[in-house]
Amino acid sequence: MKFSLKISLILLLLVFSCKTAKTVSTEGEINTDLSAKQLIRNNTKNIANFKTLTARVKADYSNNDESKGTTINLRMEKDKTIWMSAPFSMAKVLITPEKVSFYNKLDNTYFVGDFKFLSDFVGTNLDFNKVQNILLGEALYDLKEEEYVASTFEKSYLLQPKYQRELFEIFYLLNPAHFKMDSQQFAQPNENRILQIDYQNYQKVNKQKLPQTIKIIAVEKFDETIIDLEYRSVALNEKIRFPFRIPSGYKEIEIK
Repeated sequence: MKFSLKISLILLLLVFSCKTAKTVSTEGEINTDLSAKQLIRNNTKNIANFKTLTARVKADYSNNDESKGTTINLRMEKDKTIWMSAPFSMAKVLITPEKVSFYNKLDNTYFVGDFKFLSDFVGTNLDFNKVQNILLGEALYDLKEEEYVASTFEKSYLLQPKYQRELFEIFYLLNPAHFKMDSQQFAQPNENRILQIDYQNYQKVNKQKLPQTIKIIAVEKFDETIIDLEYRSVALNEKIRFPFRIPSGYKEIEIK
């Protein structure tokens, strides 16, 4: 995959923070009496609730011998639109429930299509809601859609499906202080694929708990991609726009 395309993919995996936000305490004692249903209920109570979000995000990306850092503007209308712009609008991304679109002024290319290319990149099927959940520190899959069992792992609660799939394993680690995700991990052992999303800190913004720092690790066989995120600013519920128009004369990227 061309390096410029990889950089475009990075734009789809960003989160946010705030200069004046307060860091959420991660210190909490594990209560082994809590059932899986109680943990899921507590996690659901802490799902971020807002209409719009704007942010600036610093992201550091590495893939084997390649590395790059950039700062990106992020805008979101919850459940409807995710928009990202690189410095000087050199690249823009627009994600809706129907499609993914982006263009890159560095090589005059663009893409309009479904979520397949991003799903292939991270090693698991994605749609708009799943991408949004990654950005907000929510479970990739709806925790109410199947039965889970609870245990503990180090300083976190561990949730995993009661009937773990042979070809696709799921693990969620919940923080005992606020029941948000410490980590969510997905493995395809037969494909040698692992996606691990670690939420290292949270913060309060307008009473909402949002991620503050995140590390995303995607491994496929001997190929490893790491994205470290540092969140510089965020505002909720402001009026925002999503300017996006593919310049004429650009070449369409075909992803098979």
